[in-house]
Amino acid sequence: MSTLVIPQRYNGPSRSGNGGWTCGALAQHVVAGEGEAVQVRLMAPPPLDVELAVTGDDREATAADGERPVAVASLVPSPFTEAAVEPVSWDVALDAQSRYRGLHDHPFATCFSCGTGRPASDGLALRPGPLADRPEVTACTWVPADDVAGPDGRVTTEVTWAALDCPGGWSVDLAGRPMVLGTMTARVDALSRAGVRHVVMGRVQRQEGRKAWTETALYALDPAPRLLARAAAVWIAVDPATITP
Repeated sequence: MSTLVIPQRYNGPSRSGNGGWTCGALAQHVVAGEGEAVQVRLMAPPPLDVELAVTGDDREATAADGERPVAVASLVPSPFTEAAVEPVSWDVALDAQSRYRGLHDHPFATCFSCGTGRPASDGLALRPGPLADRPEVTACTWVPADDVAGPDGRVTTEVTWAALDCPGGWSVDLAGRPMVLGTMTARVDALSRAGVRHVVMGRVQRQEGRKAWTETALYALDPAPRLLARAAAVWIAVDPATITP
């Protein structure tokens, strides 16, 4: 048995963990092989600064707060059989950011990934806005800071998952209908590097009732776009006031 702690810095809603960061942290307890991806299902709002017990093996791991399961990571056949959402240029992503709906109405303003109510230096400061000609697709720029990377300059796995999180959610318009991450499936083929320019793309696939299905892709611009990681997610509509561990 090992443990997992989600520091306060990595919140999504103000009193619980950022979904992408939490999923990425637990995902490291399993080992994906060829043709596999890691799927993490969030079963409860992840508590902050609490030692979660992690049990399981290299194919499935569960993080629990006492007797209550918080998240389960498992290996699944990779769902990424079709091309990822295509990247746009840095300038096009900058233009999309000007339409970021969270600038005016953000249900979770202190979110580590995309919050507007915290210093940009204390989060990822992603601002995913819809493309002018494809409103179902979001794009944003990202230059990882040194403090989200390890000694080798590579961005940590959990922060990579966090970067893949919110651009998908905002393709549904979280301002008009607050949602939280329910399930996230990702494949990380290469880690980002601090100081390198990236674009993060999101796209809504479909919506049904309280749920929405989205996809995201992370590209390094060095200088041509290079796909580093991609994810698929299921989002669930909620009342923000009820999101407490």
